[in-house]
Amino acid sequence: MEREGDQVAESSQREPLKLPLPLDGTLRIDRPLRADAARTMRKILEVAEEVLSKDPAATLEKIAAAAGVARTTVYRRFATREALIDAMSEVAMREVEQAIDEGRPETAPPMVAFHQITANLIEIKSGWRFTMNQAHALHGTAAKIHGRIFDKCMRLLERAQASGAIRPEVDLIWARSAYHALIEQAFRERAETGGDPDALAERLIDTLFNGIGPGRPS
Repeated sequence: MEREGDQVAESSQREPLKLPLPLDGTLRIDRPLRADAARTMRKILEVAEEVLSKDPAATLEKIAAAAGVARTTVYRRFATREALIDAMSEVAMREVEQAIDEGRPETAPPMVAFHQITANLIEIKSGWRFTMNQAHALHGTAAKIHGRIFDKCMRLLERAQASGAIRPEVDLIWARSAYHALIEQAFRERAETGGDPDALAERLIDTLFNGIGPGRPS
């Protein structure tokens, strides 16, 4: 007899993160899941993102039905709807941090890093639209990762300023806020139109660093 989750297909092309995450007091990092159980959990999280994006008030029962698993399977892993959303937030934040690290923000030339990181983020964030909109309510591990992400962005901006790509008088906190706003717009467009992440990244970087005017007078 097949164990539950053996027939659950991997729905994302991204490399799945290691599970379990410290989600709800019953799942612990020191108790690794079997491969089939990890696939099932990943499937639940991804389907929850799809369902909640369309119906933010969706119940665990509705998510379980959409994922093709028993309600007891969901409740065994996530005692409440809030625990499920916390798990989604942690996975999303880990994927965002991984996308940033893959762009080598500390070692690559700043503008090369900016382009690669931006393209990575547009692709990742487009798959977590509902979850990313919960960033204001992050806590625990997800909040800590979010803080690290902000710090890495600021250090990259500082490197770009030191290299001359950003004018010395520019407020980097303002620049970071502008970058995040442009990222939000880019990943909405990616989610709605399927736009190419590299092309969107190029447009975003051009807007951020060159603006939309004819340039500053000499």
